[in-house]
Amino acid sequence: MYRFIQFLLLLAVVTACTSPSKKMESTYQETYRPQLHFSPEKKWMNDPNGLVYFDGEYHLCFQYNPYGDTWGHMSWGHAVSNDLLHWKHLPIAIEEYQDPATGDSTMIFSGTAVIDKNNTAGFGANAMVAIYTSHVHKNNQAVTQHQSLAYSTDKGRSWKRYDKNPILDIQRKDFRDPKVFWYEPQQKWVMVLVVPDLYKVQFYSSTNLKEWKLISEFGDAGDRNRIWECPDLYELPIENENKTKWVLSLSGSHPAGPKFVGMQYFVGDFDGTTFQADDTTAHYVDYGKDFYAGIIFNNLDKKIMLGWLNNWTYGNQIPTSPWRGAFSLPREISLKKSNGKFVLIQQPLESITQLRKEELKTLENITEPIELEVELQKSDGGIKLQTTDGDELMIGYDATSHQLFIDRSKAGLIDFQKDFGSIEKAMVTSENTITVQVFIDHSIVEVFANGGEITFGEQFFFKSKSFNIKTFGKATIKNSWLLKSIWK
Repeated sequence: MYRFIQFLLLLAVVTACTSPSKKMESTYQETYRPQLHFSPEKKWMNDPNGLVYFDGEYHLCFQYNPYGDTWGHMSWGHAVSNDLLHWKHLPIAIEEYQDPATGDSTMIFSGTAVIDKNNTAGFGANAMVAIYTSHVHKNNQAVTQHQSLAYSTDKGRSWKRYDKNPILDIQRKDFRDPKVFWYEPQQKWVMVLVVPDLYKVQFYSSTNLKEWKLISEFGDAGDRNRIWECPDLYELPIENENKTKWVLSLSGSHPAGPKFVGMQYFVGDFDGTTFQADDTTAHYVDYGKDFYAGIIFNNLDKKIMLGWLNNWTYGNQIPTSPWRGAFSLPREISLKKSNGKFVLIQQPLESITQLRKEELKTLENITEPIELEVELQKSDGGIKLQTTDGDELMIGYDATSHQLFIDRSKAGLIDFQKDFGSIEKAMVTSENTITVQVFIDHSIVEVFANGGEITFGEQFFFKSKSFNIKTFGKATIKNSWLLKSIWK
């Protein structure tokens, strides 16, 4: 009996030492592993999917390859959070599968999740319903894409595919990325998706999430240098006005040109049937190279967006292991009128201040995530992150071109892909000083300028684990903090 009790005590110790929290703390220490930004424990991740809030939990699903660290075998990974900062990994929500009758394989592409409060679909009140693109392929060749449904009645812990899928099929090889939301004025569901190669957004409506009717289309607008993907449609408050406008955001083109992918948006009005843009020129969500497929959380009063911090041009090649892919900080979004036009405002979640650990005591030998508040005059100036072996990342203002810029052309490892090292720029309309909030997280930098009027999301890969910060020109670091890891 004594030896048996010893065995039980030893087993308890071993179990405690290998608990999920301990395991997570030990595995999330790899080179380049972000400590503020969500990333999978291992393998490949891209677009955020199924973002929804329910009963005190934020659900984050995402495009996930369980079998490798490059794109493929798309399934929906899954994590939950109580605060949008700290995440708990759950088992895969919806898996790639093979049809036993035809032999066709189906990957689970991007989509959305909603809470069916009124049981319109018949799966039960408050069922969590996911609508996603089924990517059907045979012998590694795409056959078709159509929209399918799965549902959960236990707060997303288990999922069942609808036995009458697909719920929407227009017999096209490219037809994807449904975003669904409840349109309260007309008591109906609205689905927004894309026909990518035609640069067309389609709008459908339904009363039961199963049967859908085409109600309008939007196209012939914006930047069409890349195919359109991952649409979203949402109503936003206008700062300092008691009014709202609707925003249609899309992934595809980047302000730097067709080599890269990014996001654009249109501001306008939606009457439950048609989206009418105020103007059809391209407005970009983010000017960095690494912000894509951003969508907002459903079932939440605040409009909070997450984006994938990577770029298809080099996404499969970034030098991280055993994972590839991370998400942006949660961005709370609104609209502001500037120079007679509506501008998308993006700001980091206010509660991120909870991660502030202490003020940064020195600008040398920094090895932890940090937050900076920098003030730039409208003359040449900015900050440099530098290592002792010559790696450098610059964030600053160019007075000649009146542009804010981020320069990673000398930021360590850049030769894994010929177009990675680059300089990104955005025009600044501010007349006086430029305020810049910067988050540095091992291999990720996010910049929010002038209260979120301009943002940059970028990756960088210094060869050294530590760096120094220097200012140049007319730049002042007003505040700086060390930040706590979300995985501890």
